[in-house]
Amino acid sequence: MKIISYNVNGIRAAIKKGFIDWLIITKPDVVCLQEIKANEEQININLFKSAGYKYNYWFSAEKKGYSGVAILCKKKPENVVFGTGIKSMDVEGRNIRVDYREISIMSLYIPSGTNINRINHKFEYMDLLKKYIDKLKKDKPNLVICGDYNICHKAIDIHDPVRNKNISGFLPEEREWLTSLLESGFVDAFREVNKEPQKYTWWSYRANSRAKNKGWRLDYSLVAEPIKDRINDAVILNDIIHSDHCPIMVKLNINC
Repeated sequence: MKIISYNVNGIRAAIKKGFIDWLIITKPDVVCLQEIKANEEQININLFKSAGYKYNYWFSAEKKGYSGVAILCKKKPENVVFGTGIKSMDVEGRNIRVDYREISIMSLYIPSGTNINRINHKFEYMDLLKKYIDKLKKDKPNLVICGDYNICHKAIDIHDPVRNKNISGFLPEEREWLTSLLESGFVDAFREVNKEPQKYTWWSYRANSRAKNKGWRLDYSLVAEPIKDRINDAVILNDIIHSDHCPIMVKLNINC
């Protein structure tokens, strides 16, 4: 099974930049999208169906043009869950999950902490999410949580850890939370197979950051420990440019 996660920073903009053609060439089994910035009725669903994704599921924010997640599937899942049932999380369209016989896959978009109000909201969301996942994995032990976590876990995951130590996305409390999530029964798929530095998934549009590779690794595929031995590969596709993020891919020895 090939799973791709991608913060597209607007699905309609990404489509104009060749997203569908890339999808047809890449042929993932499941695609987790974040920051779609659109409602389903604003999207030409037939484009995805013609690309082989007959089963596509969209969970948008109540605020138009903001946030939102989606999952595209080649094979029909046994179950689809829109949101978490927690109002403060679901109003912004940040969680969607598909369940197959051997695996459950979540597309996740954690808020960014752009100001004091948003950082407080981010911490509240993280706390609620951890409790939600702790309960969920009891019922869905083979869980893969893909998405934009808006957190760089370690110094290796950010181009300038010293200057960014007080910036949301690399705050000690955020990093400790991600550590606690991993220690609760997950592995970071990319770091299971790649220990190299300077591997990032997001670059600011400012100061030619992408060309200089001054980036942050904000996007992760966290794989539940019961299936960590089924990780075949995990890569960052940093040469793909439809967004300020790039897609990440994990391959698992699992059939959907």
